[in-house]
Amino acid sequence: MQFTSFEYIGFFAAVFAVYWFMPGKWRWAAALAASVGFYVLFGLPMLAVLALCTAVSYAGGLWLSRRRGRKAALALTVTAALLPLLFFKYCDALLGAYMPEPVRAFSLAMPIGLSFFTFKTVAYLAEIYKGALKPCRHAGRYALYVSFFPQVSMGPIQRPGDLLGQIAAPRAFDAEAAVGGAQLVLWGYFEKLAVADNLSYYISFGYHHPGEVIGSSVFIASVLYALRLYADFSGYAHIAIGCMRLLGFSVPENFRAPYFAASVRDFWNRWHISLSSWLRDYIYIPLGGSRRGAARACGNLLVTFLVSGLWHGTGMQFVVWGLLHGAYSVAGRLTAPLRARLWRLSPLSRESLPARAARVAVTLALVWMGWVFFGADSLAHALSLFAQMTQDFPYSLQTLKNGAAMLGLNRLIVWRTALSAALLFSVDFAARKEGVFAWFSRQKGWLRAAVCYAAVLFILFDSPFVGSQTPIYFQF
Repeated sequence: MQFTSFEYIGFFAAVFAVYWFMPGKWRWAAALAASVGFYVLFGLPMLAVLALCTAVSYAGGLWLSRRRGRKAALALTVTAALLPLLFFKYCDALLGAYMPEPVRAFSLAMPIGLSFFTFKTVAYLAEIYKGALKPCRHAGRYALYVSFFPQVSMGPIQRPGDLLGQIAAPRAFDAEAAVGGAQLVLWGYFEKLAVADNLSYYISFGYHHPGEVIGSSVFIASVLYALRLYADFSGYAHIAIGCMRLLGFSVPENFRAPYFAASVRDFWNRWHISLSSWLRDYIYIPLGGSRRGAARACGNLLVTFLVSGLWHGTGMQFVVWGLLHGAYSVAGRLTAPLRARLWRLSPLSRESLPARAARVAVTLALVWMGWVFFGADSLAHALSLFAQMTQDFPYSLQTLKNGAAMLGLNRLIVWRTALSAALLFSVDFAARKEGVFAWFSRQKGWLRAAVCYAAVLFILFDSPFVGSQTPIYFQF
């Protein structure tokens, strides 16, 4: 059941009513029942995997708390928590030819959100090991932490101390917070339906019909993919965060205007923030971070981004994507002193508008190059896309028009796409320092109403509500 379906809207409305009708001490049970009901719609085998991950990590946390400081105990509990992810995500790629057909068929049916809720369980075990968190002895509340339905399919990966504390704390209905949550849900629907879903056909045609398009068509499709990926994932995350807000929970922003980042490091501080911070805290820092010299720090960065690539998929295109961003980060770290000296010699201030615009443009170009690998079916497919883009380079205005026409883009579609993207990035730019929810919350009523009204118009008149596209991150 996707967030963008009418079924989910009805489901959440019922959950919202029952949740706030229940006595405060039993609201966690209502939320857990809703989470189980939501996940069971993906299939009973998937629910069994979720229950197994929850039980293993719950028992592991209790056991680990009695053995604090023992790395072997942490390694054992984390390995146990990761086994389902390793089985479903990597066994077929590594051992597919050697597995019996029933086992192989089961391994291919990867549970929705497995990577996301597995990382939540690993964070829980790591925090207990460090002594930063006491184990949750209430099995029901812990199960809700792992399986909370707005977060279980695509995150955000909320930290255990934060979410478990909120689950245990009493709360009263806050009308202002609920309105803010509803506005965020509406904005997420706009991003997903009016922006992302309208682009999927043209991207697919450009990527998978090489004999019917020219190089500029592939280039345009790759740019549209970068827009779709952001609007798709950000939209789903905003719906999830808005639903949590409607149920009285506070969730940190997961995207903060990443396409306005002025460096790759800045990009990763803004894109999928919950995953970026997870990788920093549980991969990069335990490896030694930047505490053991520049060479070790560069190696740690490469390993961290390699893990990020492998988290997204087993194909070589994801490995290259992860290592490419690792190389960007290493190059940025090593050239920082030189770039600082060059900026001091430049007549332009580093933070001046022209200089910042140039840095944003360079960062976008680097990120776009990575997205070509990310969106391809394989490494060979990604390389073929790059090769086809160069066939009629440099592009003239007429070449770009021809390329757009071959994708099926006419003037009306281009204008509709441009207007929806303009609304998206206008709000993104305005909210670049604090995130959309915080920005919305402090605006005057007339401005919030205008943005919401524009979003509703786009959703009603420019969205393929029937047949909404499966979110890209469902596969992860």
